[in-house]
Amino acid sequence: MLSFIGRSIVQKTVTLFFVSIVSFLIIHLAPGKPSQINPLNPKFTPEILERFQKEFHLDKPLYVQYILFYKGLFTGKTVSWKDNQSVLKKIWIRFLNSLPLFIVGTLLTWTLSFPLGIRSAIHRGGIFDRTTTFFSYLLISIPGFFFAYVLIIFVVTRFHVPVIGMETFGLGATSWPPVAMDRVWHLLLPSVLGATGGIAILSRYVRSQMMEVEGQDYVRTAVAKGLPPEQVHYKHALRNALLPFATMFGLILPGLIGGSVIIESIFSWPGMGRMAYEAILARDYPIILTVNFISAVLVLAGTFLSDLLYLLVDPRIRL
Repeated sequence: MLSFIGRSIVQKTVTLFFVSIVSFLIIHLAPGKPSQINPLNPKFTPEILERFQKEFHLDKPLYVQYILFYKGLFTGKTVSWKDNQSVLKKIWIRFLNSLPLFIVGTLLTWTLSFPLGIRSAIHRGGIFDRTTTFFSYLLISIPGFFFAYVLIIFVVTRFHVPVIGMETFGLGATSWPPVAMDRVWHLLLPSVLGATGGIAILSRYVRSQMMEVEGQDYVRTAVAKGLPPEQVHYKHALRNALLPFATMFGLILPGLIGGSVIIESIFSWPGMGRMAYEAILARDYPIILTVNFISAVLVLAGTFLSDLLYLLVDPRIRL
């Protein structure tokens, strides 16, 4: 088992190194690369532009820029071109803002998808199965931005509560119960919106996987032996149906960045996804490169988590 974990760590470290090289080259080979123009102010004089390039090492070869960039990133000296603030500090603040959305949305997705999918598989063809199938495909088909605006209009007009941003302006000096409820209202709607698509898709996967396992010989044998239905469904069938979801659970970590861009933009939530989108528009290359690197780290960390989960649920991997 330890050798399996060791090989996995080495492989993912090597993969991360090559991903950092590829992402760095793509940014610098794209049209309008930083070594050619300054995206922050087109009115810069050639003298200011030359000083800018020297300040950020843009006049050096690409391999030197790569080494200096990641050296500055790991030592905390890399700064944003937009406001000259530390990149890691800005990302850490936005990470803390995105974390509640990610946690609440993930909990809603995984706690609701399995009961819906399992019940649909057990009672396949029934009213519950047809109803959940209809609403699942409906939520998958509706564009996220359209559904977001519909929810905003409904909640604001029906409950008369603010939902844009992280907090209502002017409540900072009030007592904690109003502030806490205000944060909950601002957090609830984007979290629910982020979870709806995940619930619709994941519940379909759970249903199909349960139906496939329930058709196996050992499940039919358990039914023929007269075991209680709960024991057949939840002990014999569900445990084996959960194996593919060990991989899916590890891949939810990249959603901390990529899955929140649209939601954070619509709800004006100052998170990592919105920061990455704004950095792309402003051509803030240090932010873009750092977010790409963190995304790669999250993907590899998620796959490593999946490897560990497989060690727990599948004894064959331990051997």
